[in-house]
Amino acid sequence: MIELQGVTKTYTMGGQPVRALCQVDLSVAPGEYISVMGPSGSGKSTLLNMLGLLDRPDSGSYRLNGLATETLKEEERARLRGENIGFIFQSFQLINRLTALENIELPMMLAGVNPRERRQTATAVLAQVGLAERAGHRPGQLSGGQLQRVAIARALVMKPRLLLADEPTGNLDQAAGQDVIGVIEQLNREGITLLVVTHDINIGRRAGRRLRMVDGVIVEDIAGDGVAGATGERSASPVADLSSSAQSDAGPNANSGKATGGESGAPH
Repeated sequence: MIELQGVTKTYTMGGQPVRALCQVDLSVAPGEYISVMGPSGSGKSTLLNMLGLLDRPDSGSYRLNGLATETLKEEERARLRGENIGFIFQSFQLINRLTALENIELPMMLAGVNPRERRQTATAVLAQVGLAERAGHRPGQLSGGQLQRVAIARALVMKPRLLLADEPTGNLDQAAGQDVIGVIEQLNREGITLLVVTHDINIGRRAGRRLRMVDGVIVEDIAGDGVAGATGERSASPVADLSSSAQSDAGPNANSGKATGGESGAPH
């Protein structure tokens, strides 16, 4: 599904070149669950941005589903991204003035999906993550765990094959964080390829494959504990599984000291 060969990326900061990625080679098969760990500044988020077609390599190649991406025009990259990739960010990236349902509809609106289909799809996905009763709530009325569930639902509406999560539990308390990880792991068991950037070693170990980065280089690529898929069992009712733990997030602003529904901020 993913094939990186010799990918290098350098930024200029304070007039000095900073090597974010250095000759990175990476192959990812469909359905894999991979965690990416390492110290701050090691290139984790840059790698995710590269995989998400949010950035271009200075050198090297990136093939997604067999298609060379580095020479595509921006419109072609945007279309490929919209058809194949979903994003989950630490800061949620929800729009404060929109309701949960409207935030979820936004990618479909940008893709030209008709209003009736948008509403039906968004309603179904919101129910899938256990927040049907919060459809009319705005971000300021939701807890941190609920905000991230809305963000997950927004990432799912275009039916992506690849889900990229950048510190998805970083703004959540432990209980809400475990709940969110459970949701995205269930999606992986249903077939979505999942890459999670995290500083949390306990989350990182849950993946079937674990990468560690230092100074823009993948220095370790090993099998993880594979907690999420250890039993090899699939739920008979994925929707029920995804929504069953939503009760732990109940109550508006339950995590208001740690989470906000801000509009600003880009992946780093």
